[in-house]
Amino acid sequence: MSSLAHSQPFGRSPRLSAQVLSVLVAEVLREWEPGALLPRETDLADRFGISRGVVREALRGLEERGLVTVRHGHGAIVNEPDRWDILDPLVLNSVVTAPDGVGVLREVLECRRCLEVYVAGLAATRARPEDLDALARALDEMREAADAGTGDDDPFLEADLRFHEALVRAAGNRALSRLTQPLQRAFLTAHRPLVHPEARRERSVPEHAAVFEAIQARNPTAASDAMERLLETVEGYAAALAKEIK
Repeated sequence: MSSLAHSQPFGRSPRLSAQVLSVLVAEVLREWEPGALLPRETDLADRFGISRGVVREALRGLEERGLVTVRHGHGAIVNEPDRWDILDPLVLNSVVTAPDGVGVLREVLECRRCLEVYVAGLAATRARPEDLDALARALDEMREAADAGTGDDDPFLEADLRFHEALVRAAGNRALSRLTQPLQRAFLTAHRPLVHPEARRERSVPEHAAVFEAIQARNPTAASDAMERLLETVEGYAAALAKEIK
């Protein structure tokens, strides 16, 4: 039986629907087959000790992420995986921590490669002085956080994210910047299972520095090549994780 059937009620909170949504996302992705019908609103309300209005808000969150289709008079029906918004951080976090999540990690990393190798080349030809300053600051923050502990609030990963956000801005393409905004947090989420803190100072920081130095030197080929090597390292971590799981 799914754990949807037995759970402790939630306390009162302004973010109550977000708490319920987080639980339901994980359970829908891991415990329910496509085509399954979720429990009724009244049953979910009883389970969590909340109002039906809060339940409906959480179900809307599931529907917005492509996880379910809500049919009035029938209930919420679990969708096929190809309809899930895999780049939504809440969805992605639940998927990549599942036993078969490495395949999804590969998809996200492939997406990142398609974008950021090209972006690095553009940045080398278009970066303004303020863009170079932002990249340098993020790189310095990565160096400072390289030996910090890992966890939900990982300063190194946050600095890594700021580096890649600055990289996209440095490419000087507003459409590309707009496109990649929802991807950046997804990339950060995808990196969490691949954290290798022991390699940060010796590998990750130098690889990011190589990207920055090529951009600073206005060498688009070297910048793209450096980004390719950086992402190959991350993909190597994903391959190693897949072997561990097997």
